[in-house]
Amino acid sequence: MASDINYQDGPDFSRRDESPAEDEPIHSPGSPRQTEYERIGGRTGSSFLQTLIHLLKGNIGTGLLGLPLAVKNAGLVLGPLSLLAMGIVAVHCMNLLVRCAHHLSPFLSYGDAVEYGMENVSWLSRHSLWGRRVVNMFLNITQLGFCCVYFVFLSDNVKQVVETANGTTGNCHNNQTAVIVPSYDSRLYMLFFLPFIIVLVFIRNLKYLAPLSLVANISMCVSLVLIYYYCLTNIPYPINLPLAGRGVDYPLFFGTAIFAFEGIGVVLPLENKMQNPRNFTTVLYLGMGIVTTLYISLGTIGYIGFGEHIRGSITLNLPLCWLYQAVKLLYSFGIYITYALQFYVSAEILIPPAVARCGPRWALMVDLSIRVALVVLTCKSCCYKTP
Repeated sequence: MASDINYQDGPDFSRRDESPAEDEPIHSPGSPRQTEYERIGGRTGSSFLQTLIHLLKGNIGTGLLGLPLAVKNAGLVLGPLSLLAMGIVAVHCMNLLVRCAHHLSPFLSYGDAVEYGMENVSWLSRHSLWGRRVVNMFLNITQLGFCCVYFVFLSDNVKQVVETANGTTGNCHNNQTAVIVPSYDSRLYMLFFLPFIIVLVFIRNLKYLAPLSLVANISMCVSLVLIYYYCLTNIPYPINLPLAGRGVDYPLFFGTAIFAFEGIGVVLPLENKMQNPRNFTTVLYLGMGIVTTLYISLGTIGYIGFGEHIRGSITLNLPLCWLYQAVKLLYSFGIYITYALQFYVSAEILIPPAVARCGPRWALMVDLSIRVALVVLTCKSCCYKTP
């Protein structure tokens, strides 16, 4: 039967509603489920370090580069404090979500958690299926929206490097104005990246994606170190920036900051793929602690370094020299890998139901076809809106 396929190295939920066998212990809500976790995750799951790498990769994306402008909209003191508060709320909500999933059943997706939760409320139980559908719909919109942004980021950054190649020098001490040389349309760069992204999303197991995530994290770390170095060595004295921004600009800060915390959609998929999901809480606190610290520090230092001249992406403020042009390319590679992680959430929602409707012979073909279609959809959506 197609429903018995252990697809994408994950568990089979086709029998999760059946009553437990007589020789199986019945676990009370909230009790440890070590034996179940080990049986489900097994040796094919991701290790502690691999899951941490994925969590960092899923949260460090294009939104990070816009946080200096977000701090400008909120103010030099109010901005970092607001980022700290948002980080605490985000971690608490992520942990609460994981705990609820454990309480309801030991291996749930977002839609499963909502449906099972609604079934325990009398006046919502009849609409529990719609709860799953609504959550899955918004998750798909969010995750595929991130993927669209990544297409635009990749094409725009590579396009900028190509267009300014003739004016790029080895002198990084003077922030020169870029001399733009007409280049190809951004949509052609998107089409260039399209086959490479399709090949990337064919990696269906997070365990095999971990080495690429590690390399991407290293490349992004190098680029961020260079950004930090330039900002710290060019801080003006005295610092004369407003401690709190205008109230009318605060919603702009909030929108940018919310977009930066873009990894909440990968929390349950990562936890579900761990060898021992009971350790995920440690991964979550450690990883999100690093992410929140990075958000606050880069947002604050970037705003202090460039002041009122800060632009939508801090990379646009960097000098026109080869060293800092390499920053754009290194960060672009990291975003390229991040695409696969954000895409993974939508794939986990859309592909298994389609595979369950076909025989084992066509399962792989249907899987890969849906992946190609979704990547083409995100690329096409960007091409329509990019001049």
